[in-house]
Amino acid sequence: QVQVVESGGGLVQAGGSLRLSCAASGSIVSINAQGWYRQAPGKQRELVATITRGGSTNYADSVKGRFTISRDIAKNSVYLQMNSLKPEDTAVYYCNARGSSYFGRAWDAWGQGTLVTVSS
Repeated sequence: QVQVVESGGGLVQAGGSLRLSCAASGSIVSINAQGWYRQAPGKQRELVATITRGGSTNYADSVKGRFTISRDIAKNSVYLQMNSLKPEDTAVYYCNARGSSYFGRAWDAWGQGTLVTVSS
C-alpha cells in the first residue's frame, strides 16, 4: 500500500508564490510518474503539471511559465513551485503518484488535497 501526503497550501495574495510538497511512502519499488491536479469549486479536477520517471514534464496551458514541477527521487517526493499566482488558481491541489510495488504490482495513489487560496 502506498500513501501520498501533500503540504504547503495556504492563503496568498495575487502575484505571490507558494510551494507545494508531496511525499509518497509505503510499498514503493519505483515511481513512474508524479503530478499535481487541482479542483476549483464547482469545476472538474484538472491536470496542473506532471513529471515522468525520465524527467519529462507537462503543464496545463494556464500555468505555463508560472508553475514549475520538480522532484527528489531519493525522497519519493514531488514539488510544485507556484509563482505569479492569480485568483483563478484558487483550488484544492491534489498530488498523484503512479508506480510499481513488489512483485510488479502497479499502484496509483492520491493525496488528500491541500487548499490554495489566492486573494485579489
